[in-house]
Amino acid sequence: EPSYADMASLVVWCMAVGISYVSVYDHNGIFKRNNSRLMDEILKQQQELLGLDCSKYTMEFANQEKADQVLNCQSTLKVLSPEDGKADIIKAAQNFCQLVAQQQRTYTDLDVNELDNLLSSTNGFPDPDLVLKFGPVDSTLGFLPWHIRLTEIISLPSHQNISYEDFFSALHRYAACEQRWGK
Repeated sequence: EPSYADMASLVVWCMAVGISYVSVYDHNGIFKRNNSRLMDEILKQQQELLGLDCSKYTMEFANQEKADQVLNCQSTLKVLSPEDGKADIIKAAQNFCQLVAQQQRTYTDLDVNELDNLLSSTNGFPDPDLVLKFGPVDSTLGFLPWHIRLTEIISLPSHQNISYEDFFSALHRYAACEQRWGK
């Protein structure tokens, strides 16, 4: 059962420590379908957890079409579900086909780097550096492999009743990681 209050706390903690891009992904799409409920809870938690300091932080809700849903902050939140990656692939393929049709590219130009560039240009959101995975299943559950190829994945038992200490401990584990870039 998803806990909107606990997920909102995690998002607000990310804002407080200066994390610029935050993605909330669940393989059932529950948070995405109930995006407004999650946003309301984030606004509430922002007031409760940050209090008067709240004005220093801004959160842009990337899924919202209304510009008035932007608070005064430096973080961008995107709520994702498995369908999002499929749309990115389709859009990247369409963009490449359009370039071929305009004779700006040939079909032989398509390689890993070109696909990576096309996928990056479709969402404007950087690939995650850290994934906090909640639950007992050791799986990415549909998170696209090329988005997380360089991502550190830290498993936690649950997002429910997560404490700031659990969150901060995960950040410390991430900070201690050494990325070897395939070496």
